[in-house]
Amino acid sequence: MALVHHDLCFGCGQTNVFGLMVEADRSDGESVAGRCFVKQDHQGPDRASAHDGVLAAALCEAMALACGPGARAESLEVELIGAAPVGTFLELTATPGPRSSDHAEAIASAASEDRVVATARGRFRIA
Repeated sequence: MALVHHDLCFGCGQTNVFGLMVEADRSDGESVAGRCFVKQDHQGPDRASAHDGVLAAALCEAMALACGPGARAESLEVELIGAAPVGTFLELTATPGPRSSDHAEAIASAASEDRVVATARGRFRIA
């Protein structure tokens, strides 16, 4: 079963035409694997690749889905490694880490054209 917050979520909503439309599923019981398509609407200043903020949003979304329903980012650290060209898929993986009663941590990576373009770690408040 696909993981979603709601239909209009900027990250995973499938009816938000301006959003990322991340498609994600559990890959091994805990981790999440998914993808989104880098549209022209997502381009950065160079006009050829995704805006850095789009990469950060996609990673944040994947980690939130990995942490579970109601997870909201409190902190996010992103390392930008390369570019994700417009017109390609961004492949996402996220793995939850340590968890307490009200917080969870996660790590994630994003790849485009078989190369890692960004990694992240985040801390999430969970409901």
